[in-house]
Amino acid sequence: MAEYYKRYIEKTIEKKLNSCGAVVVEGPKFCGKTTTALRYAKSQIRLNTSSSIELAKLETRNVLRGEKPRVIDEWQTVPDIWNEVKGWIDENPAFGQFILTGSSTPADKSAIYHSGAGRITTVKMKPMSLSESRESKETVSLKELFENKNADVFDENKDSSLEKIAHILCRGGWPLSVVAGEDISLDVTKNYYEGLFNFEYCENEKFRNKNPELMRMILKSYARNISTEAPLKTIQSDVINSNNRTLDNKTLIGYTDALKDLFIIEDMEAWNPNLRSKAATRTTPTRHFVDTSVATSVLGISPQDLMNDLNSFGLFFEDMAVRDLNIYSSIIGGTVRHYRDSSGLECDAVIHLENGKWAAIEIKLGGEKLINEGAANLEKFKNTVAEENLAFRMILTAKGPAYKRKDGIFVVPIDCLTA
Repeated sequence: MAEYYKRYIEKTIEKKLNSCGAVVVEGPKFCGKTTTALRYAKSQIRLNTSSSIELAKLETRNVLRGEKPRVIDEWQTVPDIWNEVKGWIDENPAFGQFILTGSSTPADKSAIYHSGAGRITTVKMKPMSLSESRESKETVSLKELFENKNADVFDENKDSSLEKIAHILCRGGWPLSVVAGEDISLDVTKNYYEGLFNFEYCENEKFRNKNPELMRMILKSYARNISTEAPLKTIQSDVINSNNRTLDNKTLIGYTDALKDLFIIEDMEAWNPNLRSKAATRTTPTRHFVDTSVATSVLGISPQDLMNDLNSFGLFFEDMAVRDLNIYSSIIGGTVRHYRDSSGLECDAVIHLENGKWAAIEIKLGGEKLINEGAANLEKFKNTVAEENLAFRMILTAKGPAYKRKDGIFVVPIDCLTA
């Protein structure tokens, strides 16, 4: 049996179990939801076969019977489970009774009659960050930087390399890929990707009616526009021109919604701060993936391909960095947004905490030239956006040392960062 790697979301699950009757853990297939959930379970049921699903539809209440906490895996295949869980908790009030795991949204949301407020809470799980996959030295903590902008940061990080990051990026943070040997880890991820769009026997009509080839075409366009603010119209035109076919707006929205429901793509919303500038804030989201390996897989990109095209590597690295920043920020009560205004000023990532503190982050592969460019942009951003509650500025890199510049900006390689 493969060794279990601890996940940051465990702390969130524990907290929710101590304050709510049921916790829903949702996220993409293969990211480790069930394995982590079972660490808290005293009983379980898995709705992963047609017979188990049909039986659960006929006798939904029986799905809930078992020692608590009880894990109900792939609960969304029988949406009425939500209503039964809510009813059960009303009749038997207690915290931490159920953990529902799901790799897509419910097949029929109309079958859910209650919000579950106060009884059911949802947490989102992503593939592993570099800290969780034990590939970060964890010498720089986001939490500590928010608490002390004068923190000492230094790590020579001599073992870092672009080649290593290129491999990790294409492999992804999928637990089975992480624990596999380096020689087969890319194949494990490839196998996962190839099974991603097998909807022939899917119980969810929303996915079963989707053309897998068109879904791949749209995903390819998303990957070609990764880490950019490409509007849907651009993606629509790219699919039409690249594949010599028609694609209306309604169909495109239906497919992108399905990809979001499967937790494959996720857009990063814009940050709207208190501005000194009169420049209008752009609200177009930045296109991102739940894990960058999906983007490289759909385009057939290898680690060596990334090394041969550093401009593209930079965009894919930004996507992976956003994944890790999202995971780390969620632990300290933060959200990650991007910034861009009508003057062309932009910031790759802004972490905003619940207490109002925020941090500005530029994401670069590394090297003196790119780091200086990032620093100049952060200085301009600081002079444009009101500095109140600004905790720190950082340039997040793919390689090199961790240190603090004379201008106060932290330079931190991704394999030194942690929550």
